[in-house]
This record gives sequence, structure tokens and C-alpha cells, in this order.
Amino acid sequence: MKRSLSNTALVKYIYCDDICLEADSVLLTLYAAKKYLVPHLARACVEYLETSITARNAFIDAQAELALSSEGFTEIDFSTLETILNRETLNAKEASIFHATLDWAKMECSRRNIEPTPDNQRKILGKAIFLLRIPTMTIEEFANGPAQSGLLSLQETTDIFLYYTARNKPILSFPTKKRLGLKVQICHRFQSSAYRNNQWRYRGRCDSIQFTVDRRIFIVGFGLYGSSNASADYKVKMELKKMGKVLAEDHTKFFSDGSSNTFRVYFQHPIQVEAETFYTASVVLDGNELSFFGQDGLNEVTVDKVTFNFHVSSDSTNGTNVHGGQIPELLFYGA
Repeated sequence: MKRSLSNTALVKYIYCDDICLEADSVLLTLYAAKKYLVPHLARACVEYLETSITARNAFIDAQAELALSSEGFTEIDFSTLETILNRETLNAKEASIFHATLDWAKMECSRRNIEPTPDNQRKILGKAIFLLRIPTMTIEEFANGPAQSGLLSLQETTDIFLYYTARNKPILSFPTKKRLGLKVQICHRFQSSAYRNNQWRYRGRCDSIQFTVDRRIFIVGFGLYGSSNASADYKVKMELKKMGKVLAEDHTKFFSDGSSNTFRVYFQHPIQVEAETFYTASVVLDGNELSFFGQDGLNEVTVDKVTFNFHVSSDSTNGTNVHGGQIPELLFYGA
């Protein structure tokens, strides 16, 4: 979808001389503009990134892993790279941020017609390398990434290894505090849960609910009910659809401790959800048949200025609806 949006922006500019950019596709549009030698559109993409990314940019933050691995990331300019690396709310593993920065530095060497040696990459990055929070990686990520990249000096590599393992830790030039990322917000759609004589049963059927929101958000996962008898393990197939089209599907597991608490399951990547559009959240659970279920469901729920409206889904074959059943929570990032 994002690739088609970037191609649309390119074609629209070529034939209509009209620049129309969107936050969630601008990196791919930049890549396409560079690939097909459309310099004015490429400059417009860079300017768009410079102005929008300094403010709160939900796409860059919420879908950081996708943005960092996109084809357009290596085409951004140095000041935009610095701005991204400075972001406290960047929602990505530091190892992913490091490797994306390394890819950018290699591409910048190519643009400058110099050999992409570690020394040249380090010179190009300059002080921006110290925006990477390398010590917040796991020791395995560090050992298999930065420590072998050639980008760090022997002293820096030694000091970081000592930081992981020594009681008296050295003072580092790299930030040692993890990025905050984005706070997961929770939409609770039931006012209570039931159990004992009225247990919910899983028979490999689909529990599903349809919803709309009044502003853009990013769905990151669902909260689910577990066993009402005793502790149990569950396998989950989770899905998010937009007007019948599957946007994301993941298979995961969770452990239920036998309480009425909800248990969170997450998609691999956050999924962008647009305002005033019908989406369907679905799960198929495999595990202990008897579970808690929600009741006294709400048609409308507002969480931090985002209003959710819930509707019956025709995909639901296990009884879940607006008023009762499964999927008590939608987990999301605000935009």
C-alpha cells in the first residue's frame, strides 16, 4: 500500500507537476524520486521530512522499525538523520537503529564517491555517532554488531564491554539510557467480566469485533481473557482487517494464570488505522476451553481524545459482539 502511494506521488508530480506527500509514504517517495532522477520531488521530500519530523511524527515513531528498513531511509540528508537519532520516542530496537545508520553511512560514502570503509563512515557520521545508544543493546547485539563493525575504536569497544560486565563501570561517550519509545494506550470495551457458570468456550472458532476511530492511531495488539479454571497456555492467531482486507496476521502465545486479568498479545509491527474507516479485530484461540469473558460492553469508548465505536462483526463465529465476549482491549499508539 505504501509503495503504491509513493508511486502515485511520483506519477502525479511527473504528469501534473503537483507535489502531494504523506508521512507514511514520504521515505518511499524519496527513494523513487532519486531512483528515477526527479530532483525537485526529491528535494521536496527532504524538506517535508525536515519540517514534519522535528514535530511529533507518529509514523516515524510508531513504525520506526519499518521506516528504518525502508528503501528511502538511506536517501535522507544528514540533518534529518540527526533529528531521527535524537528522538526519545523512536520505537525501535537500538540494534536496528545502529544497522540503519550504518547503511545510511555506506550510501553516503557512495554519494561522495569515496570508499565505504569504517573510517570513512565514522568521519561522515561525526558526532552523530554519539546519538546512538549503543550501551542499551544486549551484550549479544553489541558483540555481533557495533563491536565488529569497525566503526568504534578499540578503547570504545573495550569500555562498552566493561560497561556490561564490570562492577566499576567506565564513563562512556554514548548515551546509556534507553529511549522511552511510545506509551501503549489501552481501550477497554467491557465494564466487567464473568466466569464460573457462564464460562466462555473456545472451539477453534473466530472471536471478532468491528471498530472505527475518529483520528489516526496505530494498533499494536489486543488484550485477551484467559482460563477461568486454572493456569493454561494459549496459542493465538490474531488478525486485523480493513474493510475485509487483511492488514496484519500474527501467530503468538500467552500464558494465563487463571485470573480474570487480561493478557496482552502484540503484532510484529504497529498497524496504521485511519479515521472513520471500518476495521475488524479477530482472534482464534487454542487452549483451555473454559475462559473468562467480557460483559456490559460499550458501543463507544474515548481514550486520550481518541473515540472508538464498536460494531458487530460478521466474522465472529464464537459469539463475541459489542456487548460481550472476547477481545476486551485494543492496544494502540496515538498519532
